[in-house]
Amino acid sequence: MRAWQVHRHGQPLEALRLVELDEPEPGPGEVRLKVRAAAIGMPDAFMCQATYALTPPLPFVPGQEVCGVIDAVGAGVDLAIGTRMMAVTSFTDGRGGFAESTITRAATAYRVPDDMSDTDAAAFRIGFSTAWIGLVRRGALMAGEWLLVLGAAGGSGATAVQLGRALGARVIAVASGAEKREFCRKMGAEVLIDRTSESVPKAVLEVTGGHGADVIYDPVGGEPAEASLRCIAAGGRLLAVGFASGRWVQVDTAHAVRRNYSLVGVYAGGYTREQSEADHEALLALVAEGRLATFAHEVAFDDLPAAVAAVGDGSVIGKTVVAFA
Repeated sequence: MRAWQVHRHGQPLEALRLVELDEPEPGPGEVRLKVRAAAIGMPDAFMCQATYALTPPLPFVPGQEVCGVIDAVGAGVDLAIGTRMMAVTSFTDGRGGFAESTITRAATAYRVPDDMSDTDAAAFRIGFSTAWIGLVRRGALMAGEWLLVLGAAGGSGATAVQLGRALGARVIAVASGAEKREFCRKMGAEVLIDRTSESVPKAVLEVTGGHGADVIYDPVGGEPAEASLRCIAAGGRLLAVGFASGRWVQVDTAHAVRRNYSLVGVYAGGYTREQSEADHEALLALVAEGRLATFAHEVAFDDLPAAVAAVGDGSVIGKTVVAFA
């Protein structure tokens, strides 16, 4: 099978090379998928550079999330051959989704509605499940609250903008440039802030009448997240989702105590299959109601290294998905 493999650490254009590999065999509890579409996330760029905590040993095939069709199962798996699934791959052991066949645990494969495209399904699972866990399970976002989304034009931020709007929050999107701001408006943001031309804390306090953001959704980390704490509401929740900036947010405990706000960790892998299944079905119900919309765009398999590089440098709007011919 054809696969994009990280053969040395470095920038994606240098680290990734196209190779021929044997098809992986599923072990107990595992499923093999013929990949139809694979989404690209920031962790894929980080894995190329060995700056992601779950980077496997060299050489390895990255790619966290896919849509594909089951063509082999391991012992103890009762899923039917030929079933189309969206899945989080076994990328942590080097058997990721940037290949014509990939391995996933049955426990991390989920139903795809018949009317959902392969591209949309590949881009769905990690972003929306993380947003649900952050906003619903961990952040307890309430209708009418102010939700501030950092990195709102990226694959992670855009899911939070959409889901926040669907939950009845008043969404403030932070992005850079007119094109990204327009994208966030289409995703459902009520207020748009250009971080390159205005102070985010000042703008948030102004639009909220001094109240501040009740919930901050942070897939960025670093200085942008720390600056946002200057406009968090009393009793607010900072949801630590990711570190696209290169490092996690650091919180001054004394400041958090004085303002009565909380730093809340968000990790989609920390829930049981039953809980994850319930979340998945709740999200699919919102899709069926037309309250969550697609924002993925396709690139060709041969262009994958350049696409990973573009995700890594933050120039991409929305979610990039590799289409398999």
